[in-house]
Amino acid sequence: MTIFPPDPNLDALRLELARLRAARGWSYDELAARSGLARRTLIEIEQGRSIGTLKTWHALAHALSTPVEELFRFLCQGHEPPEGADV
Repeated sequence: MTIFPPDPNLDALRLELARLRAARGWSYDELAARSGLARRTLIEIEQGRSIGTLKTWHALAHALSTPVEELFRFLCQGHEPPEGADV
């Protein structure tokens, strides 16, 4: 029997991106300049119209001086570990 993981919590991920940007007092333009990404890309991610690519999130992590694994932990927010999993 195949057991599928729960859907990733994309809302929590985008909200963390918005929180990190706001905590630094950065506009979309500032984060775009620091990450090398288009302003439109950032807006679409934060507004939930796009999830971005792994390359996009890698660039955001570097721009925000945040390890990418710190950002991606929000994908599992609200999930219970599988039964029997060592956590």
